[in-house]
Amino acid sequence: MIKNILITGGAGFIGSHLVRYFVKNYDYNIFNLDALTYAGNLENLKDIENKENYNFIKGNVLDSELLNHIFLNNNITDVIHLSAESHVDRSISSPLDFLYTNVIGTVNLLNTAKSFWKVSKKKANDRLNIFYNISTDEVYGSLKKEGLFTEKTPYSPNSPYSASKASSDHFVRAYHKTYNFPIIISNCSNNFGPNQFPEKLIPLIINNILEKKSLPIFGDGLYSRDWLFVEDHVKAIDLIFHKGRIGETYNIGGDNEMTNIDLVKIICLLIDEKLQNKNGESEKLITFVKDRPGHDRRYAIDSSKLRRELDWRPSISFKKAISKTIDWYLSNSIWLKNITSGNYMEYYNSMYKNR
Repeated sequence: MIKNILITGGAGFIGSHLVRYFVKNYDYNIFNLDALTYAGNLENLKDIENKENYNFIKGNVLDSELLNHIFLNNNITDVIHLSAESHVDRSISSPLDFLYTNVIGTVNLLNTAKSFWKVSKKKANDRLNIFYNISTDEVYGSLKKEGLFTEKTPYSPNSPYSASKASSDHFVRAYHKTYNFPIIISNCSNNFGPNQFPEKLIPLIINNILEKKSLPIFGDGLYSRDWLFVEDHVKAIDLIFHKGRIGETYNIGGDNEMTNIDLVKIICLLIDEKLQNKNGESEKLITFVKDRPGHDRRYAIDSSKLRRELDWRPSISFKKAISKTIDWYLSNSIWLKNITSGNYMEYYNSMYKNR
C-alpha cells in the first residue's frame, strides 16, 4: 500500500526538516499543508520543491472544506500534525490565535481524518492509518530542581501556548478512546538547528550577535531547558511513526539541560572563535530584561521509554550540533536578513524595547 501522508506545518522549522527527510528517504507521497504565516517559509524546502513525491498546499487547518478536499482527492492515509502557533511570548499577547489554530485546527483535522478512515471498523493496533500529533514538554508545566518529565507526568500548563497544546493532546487522546481512532503523540524538548525563526532563543542570540545588538535574557537567566537538535528530533519522529505503539505517548529529549545564561555564553564563545573576535566581545552584549509572565523555571525530559522501545538515541553531541547550527546561520546571511525584515522588527521591538 502506498502511503499518502499529510504533514501540516511543513514549511516551518521542524516541519521543513521532517518533510525533507521523508521525501528523500521514502517513496511516500508527501503533502505539505502550511498557511505560510510569519514562521512558514518555502525557502526552507527549495532543494525538494520539484521532487515527484512532494506536493505543497497553501492552506489552514481551520479550513474544514479544504481539509475535506485534500483527503478526498489525495487518499490521505496518515497525518503528521505539526501545524501550530508555537511561541510563548506571542501566546501571552494573542491567546485566541493559539486557541483557534492549536485546538480548533487540531479538532478539524481529527474530524476530517475520522470521516475518511472509517476507524470504527478497524482493530486498535491496525497501522493502515495513523494520526501523529507532535507536541511539547511545556504541557507538563515546570519542574523543581530535581526530577524529569515522564509520559505519566500530569499536565500542568502555565502559558496560553502550553495550555493550547495540552488541550490538543487531550482531544487527540480522547478521539482514540472514544472513536477507536489510531493516534500517537510525542512531546519534545526545546528544538534548535538550521532554519529556525529568530524569535526563538538560539537564532535570536546568533542574529543579535551578528548585528551587534543586545542579547536579551529574561529574569536572572537561570531558567533551565533541555535542548534537542532538530535532526535528531526528526529521526525520533520517523521511528515513532513507523514503529511506535498506537495510542501511546513518547517523550523526546536531547539530554542537554542547561540554563539560558550558560547557553548564551556558549554561543557567544563559539561565534567569537569562528569570527575571530576579541575574547569576550559578544558576551559584553548580554542584557538582562524584565521577566516573562508565568515563566516556567525548569524543563527536563526522560526519554527512556523511547530508548527502550525503539532504540532511539541522539546522534550528535550538543557541542557539535550548536557549532553546526551557528555555521549554518553564518553561511545563510541572506536567508536571515530576509526573514528578519518588516514584521519581524515590529514584533522584536514590542517584545524587548521597553523591558
